[in-house]
Amino acid sequence: MGWRIGVDIGGTFIDFCALDETTRRMHTLKVLTTPTEPGREVMEGMALLEQRHGVNPAEVASFVHGTTVGINTVIQRKGARLALLTNAGFEDVIELARLRMPDMYSLFCARPDQLVPRDRIFGVAGRMRADGTEDVPLDEAGVRAAIGRARARATEGIVISFLHAYRNPAHEQAAKAIIRAEAPDLFVFTAAEIWPVIREYERTTTGILNGYVHPRVDRYLDSLEAALAGRGVRAAAMITKSNGGIMNAGLGRTACVSMLLSGTASGVMGASFLARQAGIAQALTLDIGGTSADVALIIDGAPQFGTGEMIGEFPLHVPSVSVSSIGDGGGSIAWVDGFGMLKVGPESAGSVPGPACYGRGGDRATITDAMAVLGFLGHVPLAYSSVTMDRARAVAVVQRLADQLGRGLEETAEAVIDVSISSMFAEVNKLIARYGVDLREFTLLPFGGAGPMLGCVLARELGIGHVLIPRRPGVVSALGGLIADVKNDFIRTLFLDVDEAHLAEFRAALADLAAQAERWLRTEQGFAGPATIQVSAEMRYRGQSFEIEAPLEAGWIEAGNLAAIRDAFHRQHAAIYDFSDPAAPVQLVNLRLVIAGTTIPPDMPPEPRVTGAPIPERMVAVWHDGRRQEMPLFLRDALHHGHGFLGPAIVAQEDATTCIPAGFAASIDPYGNLHLRAAD
Repeated sequence: MGWRIGVDIGGTFIDFCALDETTRRMHTLKVLTTPTEPGREVMEGMALLEQRHGVNPAEVASFVHGTTVGINTVIQRKGARLALLTNAGFEDVIELARLRMPDMYSLFCARPDQLVPRDRIFGVAGRMRADGTEDVPLDEAGVRAAIGRARARATEGIVISFLHAYRNPAHEQAAKAIIRAEAPDLFVFTAAEIWPVIREYERTTTGILNGYVHPRVDRYLDSLEAALAGRGVRAAAMITKSNGGIMNAGLGRTACVSMLLSGTASGVMGASFLARQAGIAQALTLDIGGTSADVALIIDGAPQFGTGEMIGEFPLHVPSVSVSSIGDGGGSIAWVDGFGMLKVGPESAGSVPGPACYGRGGDRATITDAMAVLGFLGHVPLAYSSVTMDRARAVAVVQRLADQLGRGLEETAEAVIDVSISSMFAEVNKLIARYGVDLREFTLLPFGGAGPMLGCVLARELGIGHVLIPRRPGVVSALGGLIADVKNDFIRTLFLDVDEAHLAEFRAALADLAAQAERWLRTEQGFAGPATIQVSAEMRYRGQSFEIEAPLEAGWIEAGNLAAIRDAFHRQHAAIYDFSDPAAPVQLVNLRLVIAGTTIPPDMPPEPRVTGAPIPERMVAVWHDGRRQEMPLFLRDALHHGHGFLGPAIVAQEDATTCIPAGFAASIDPYGNLHLRAAD
């Protein structure tokens, strides 16, 4: 028995959850990030955990880490200088993309500049057919010439993406071998080894994203592992993945693309665990940190998964938890545009210099500053005393904004919140329209440092009548790392009709995927515990352009129950489009398998019920709903199972502040969750 540590790095803070496997007690912590010295904040946090809670580094049995290094590399465009090798005549695949503009309704819309510019894309003769047979041999001299041209343009690495490599990767592997022999100083990835799926654009962009972030991810993981070893942590570092699972850090050096959404996915997994624990099956998660606000849907107790999530301006075509960025974080900067209109974001103050009220050099008004001016913040130590609230600085920067707008101080601060909530409201409605769900049947689950601060206000606008605030909302993403399974996805493109003629190919593909999965889990990850396998297929009616995923039973393929496979697709098609055609031929495009080595979740025993009403710490003056009023301030650690009270109120704790408007009734459940229910 020892300690299990979950860590998540955000734009402003790094969060820690430390679970004592003997006492089952959980300790939490927040530390400011150090963008100029990535990794130092991890060591600072480990030192504080040892100092405050007795976490002996030598007794750490598990260390799981979520990082934003990859996604920040793409957003900030600070990745590797890449070259791309493709088939001659297909050099413009990534520029053509799917012939879609980011915003089809904007006359001024333009595609983003590609991560690999046209002058570093080199076509090479050679061609595989769609069935995997060779049409034209690979021009090895052409590969060597491309290496020379790539060197002349000072590239750091090369990504190879050839047509139909998902069927037969021989040409990609041959080109990779030549590059390693001729230019061992350049790193090289093939698109088919990253994600071997049909459609050259999706496969190529996924390979490019992997290569683009590789050097920075590799350096970061080197420094992380060295720092952990230096502190005496013997447990191998694990990394949270975009698909909600975890993998060892060694694999993260090459499978970089699978960890691009590690932090956001980990938050959804943590929220899903807490929702199930509280008996909630339908939830809308709201993760608001220092730089962004992200939402995801939990339906029937499970988070939703998909492909095509956006990484900055580029789609990611590997499986990931479906998370949508909908707005601004606590550090998002408020400003006035050239027309005198108040705007919020997308620029963020981050951790350096941070909001003005942190007293670290910030001189522009943020959402956090607005909340400080309104009186909601600054009543208890913030972020485990890692920052000190200075309301006077917040007043100064918001007053400057108020002078530009010709409005009062408090009215301007409240307007900053209203603008931010308005933006979130619009984006949530777009998401809900896509899924076709009724939010009145859902619970809003806000978390992150700023989620509880704004959650009730957004719920009121959306018409959501139930809000659940976790016991430690500020560190839910770090908790997600503690409960995540060791998990990986495998895929095989088949592109075959679902009929008896192809049953042997289906069986062979499933057996091969299962063997790959077992080898990955048992050998590459060294996991010896129980595991589960899920099988699904991406199918379509013959003649359709795109496919949808339907869950399957592995036994259907083994038993040759093709009718069950077709019926699963018909049901899924009807559920999405309200239409199916059982008489139409069905094509199985991709067969997918997910393996998950089961992690035992933290055992959080329920609290005994108390009687009596909670006693506020004190009354505080707050500007809310257009007027100044007195509100009770409750300390979260003084609220226990059975307590209840009515809003308006403030609940303060070390990792977040919950702002409860009038019209909400609060109660505490056996696990310390704060339930807020709106009056009918």
